Amino acid sequence: QVQLVESGGGLVQAGGSLRLSCAASGSTYSMYAMGWFRQAPGKEREFVAAISWSGGSLYYRDSAKGRFTISRDNAKNTVDLQMNNLKPEDTALYYCAARRTRHATMTPADYDYWGQGTQVTVSS
Repeated sequence: QVQLVESGGGLVQAGGSLRLSCAASGSTYSMYAMGWFRQAPGKEREFVAAISWSGGSLYYRDSAKGRFTISRDNAKNTVDLQMNNLKPEDTALYYCAARRTRHATMTPADYDYWGQGTQVTVSS
């Protein structure tokens, strides 16, 4: 069992930056692939970024490429999402998720554990 707690969300103006962090506890975190997903009101949960257990494989949604960076620190049991040049369309509740394999995917249904989410609001 893995417990995930997100932090770092907030209100920012368009063009600004935020750094989300996810702290994991309860199991062998370093063996898990990790992902960030988001869900805006009235929309389905969508993939944002993911990272393999080793950190050697990274995945991003197209709109995040060049603006967002996912990273992990297995010694600290954390995974971060650095978000730069934020846009109003990035506004959503952002979730951290863990997958009980070493390989990350972009599909929410493939992830086994989820945090409660942290709100990101980007004003225009």
